[in-house]
Amino acid sequence: MDSPCDVRVLIYEPRVEGHHLGFLRMVTEDLVDAGYEVSVAIDRRAGPLRQIRAEMAAILDRVTIVDACDEAGRPTAGGKIATIAACRERTGADIIFLPNFDEVASSMLRRAAVGVMPPAALRGRLSGIYHRPEFLSGGGISLNRWLKRRGFERLLRDGWISHLLLFDTHAREAFKQRWPDAPLFHMAIPFPDNFAADREQARRALDLPRDKRVFLFYGAAYRRKGLPLAVDAMLSLPQDTPAFLLCAGRQASNPTVTRKLGELVRQGRARVIDRYVSTEEERQLFAAADAVLLPYRRHLAGSGVLGRAVGAERPVIASDEGLIGRFIRDHGLGLAVPSGDVTALSDAIERIAHAASADLAKWQAAARTLAPQWSRGAFRNALIGAFDFRLPPAARTSTEG
Repeated sequence: MDSPCDVRVLIYEPRVEGHHLGFLRMVTEDLVDAGYEVSVAIDRRAGPLRQIRAEMAAILDRVTIVDACDEAGRPTAGGKIATIAACRERTGADIIFLPNFDEVASSMLRRAAVGVMPPAALRGRLSGIYHRPEFLSGGGISLNRWLKRRGFERLLRDGWISHLLLFDTHAREAFKQRWPDAPLFHMAIPFPDNFAADREQARRALDLPRDKRVFLFYGAAYRRKGLPLAVDAMLSLPQDTPAFLLCAGRQASNPTVTRKLGELVRQGRARVIDRYVSTEEERQLFAAADAVLLPYRRHLAGSGVLGRAVGAERPVIASDEGLIGRFIRDHGLGLAVPSGDVTALSDAIERIAHAASADLAKWQAAARTLAPQWSRGAFRNALIGAFDFRLPPAARTSTEG
């Protein structure tokens, strides 16, 4: 391999919900712009493809597209690893990159632990962004964690992994103390370029009250994301509290939560945008918000929503657990509350609802300080830098600028 243009990369991403589509777009853009020959294995059924084209139509014209799923949404080769191997054979890829390595990690690591390895053609080619490598961090001992760690070490030792990028610097550094040559790299939690927008204009466009602090709950309303907690916390506050809940993203089918949200809407204390949100709408939502809610439960990884809050310079109220809790504490990004504690969450909402402008300014300044490390450019540099690790020095691309 003499230069990036001689390296063929297969990006495998069969999903479009949540953070999946955003990471697919960024990774594809950056690898194509760096000169790599890129193929993408995606879900080409009408609905998912419509979303993909809406977000990344221009870049799709510069890549080869292969099917990750059949007409029923199942992996085309019967399983994800088998599908990756089949797509690799079709495209001749030198490296397979998963923007969400977690898509295959759990099963692959457990199987590797007992000696069942991936197809031989994938040896030395597997790479990606590993969002939730929970077995690398603290959190107790279990058979599942032991198997994953054993399988991970076997895959590394036997040369299956090309490189992996992790958001959790502490976990990465701790592992590399034992495995100094492990191809693990730090990755920034990114927010989009030009993410700032005018607050008042955004509020007018979204028809939000001017006399209340707006608390944004953004993204698909899975139970682990904590929407039931946010709704109960809002309902527990006096109705005259200057707090307004803005929920945006596809809502889960939960009759109890729907009923409670409806009650907040009738009281003039909430608005719900129950649909897919475009990149431009996302930008307006964060500009309109005064604070962002992340009351996640048992979510030990990072969060794209947290990255966007940093990019918009908005304080966060988040569960004090995992990587998000550590970021909140280490960088002073807002308030951390015990996971699952509705009373603590409502107290935090009330505190920010009544906070002085000077207090908000301190949180905004903390986000502004961190933002360059989490920018789109920082993400690009980390991604391409990890790929350059595989190339001869003379062929490495520049990550400056």
